[in-house]
Amino acid sequence: MAHVEALRCRECGRIYEIAPIYTCEWCFGPLEVAYDHDAIRASISRETVAAGPATIWRYADLLPVDAPSGEATLPVGWTPLVRADHLAAELGLGELWIKDDTRNPTNAFKDRVVAVALAKALEFGIKTLACASTGNLANAVAAHAARAGLRSYVFIPADLEAAKIVTTSVYGGNVIAIDGTYDDVNRLCAEIVSERPWGFANVNLRPFYAEGSKTLAFETAEQLGWEAPDHVVVPVGSGSLLTKIRKGFDELCDVGLLDSARVRVSGAQAAGCAPVANAFAAGTDVVTPVKADTIAKSLAIGNPADGPFAIDAVRETGGGFAAVSESEIVEGIRLLARTEGIFGETAAGVTIATLRRLTEEGVVRRDERVVAYVTGHGLKTLDPLASEVGPTATIAPTLEAFVEAFPESQEA
Repeated sequence: MAHVEALRCRECGRIYEIAPIYTCEWCFGPLEVAYDHDAIRASISRETVAAGPATIWRYADLLPVDAPSGEATLPVGWTPLVRADHLAAELGLGELWIKDDTRNPTNAFKDRVVAVALAKALEFGIKTLACASTGNLANAVAAHAARAGLRSYVFIPADLEAAKIVTTSVYGGNVIAIDGTYDDVNRLCAEIVSERPWGFANVNLRPFYAEGSKTLAFETAEQLGWEAPDHVVVPVGSGSLLTKIRKGFDELCDVGLLDSARVRVSGAQAAGCAPVANAFAAGTDVVTPVKADTIAKSLAIGNPADGPFAIDAVRETGGGFAAVSESEIVEGIRLLARTEGIFGETAAGVTIATLRRLTEEGVVRRDERVVAYVTGHGLKTLDPLASEVGPTATIAPTLEAFVEAFPESQEA
């Protein structure tokens, strides 16, 4: 870990030792990992990356922990980057790619951040992995803890989608449903972390956990032949994913793996929980908390910790924000599935609907190489589609009935 220098406050710049801590004692700002990029530059190359495993650990030199033993972990990352020509044509774009993170072990990008948090927890000697979650993180923490032989406690809002509760509980850990919002859940976990020697992935392990999101940028650049896209569209809950994807592209330049990374970054939120998009539209970086009310529960964070940083990233890169309606979200899910055969959850619907909106507004341009991040599988959020899709027809079991219902089927 010679390439990791310390933890640094993102607000005041104060330095802290590497430990399971997450806030600055001086200004209460969030801590993040500081790297020695000169040391990394001397040890990494496109060839060394290519020689690594087909997981996030091919980028171990750019992460805050050594690659763990394969026996204790699930294989995470190196998910497909899919050329989306049909969707591009529908939207009027020239070159569009979908980064399909539904292919991870628990079918969401959260496997990336949990893999890093788990590796750091094992390094610290932590025996219990925990989290506050809107669903996907709960799945990942329960699964990865089970694989590593750790205890797990995951805390979720009680009104979470049933599929996400099932796909968390099946791993045998402790699932605690809270009668309140995600922000209520998060506050409770912040209290518990001071009372238990546990590793909360998105609390006291957050500086390390968040770094796993950078691997989405790393893979995107490598899969594009070590070139950066012109524009990326990222779903926004806490705002951490967006800021870390931006950071990932910048770091690839810092260590010499990319020649340039002038990537425009845009954010996607649901109108029913859009505190970051609202602040961006108002021209401020003050994010006013809201009470979430949206089918996109994985993004339903009313008081996003990284909201101001996400706004800065979007403004600095010349991107945009959109807050899309519930009907637009459902249409976004269906549009992606219909054009590219990729079934994304409601957060994916938010991303595709935002991509459509920003394209119509001219924020995303036809001459750009665009990447949209699909961060979770649609089987986790079936309820919003239940009244929207179903059998094309119900017929008697005869050829005559089929031909009558589908006369066009007799054509070539």
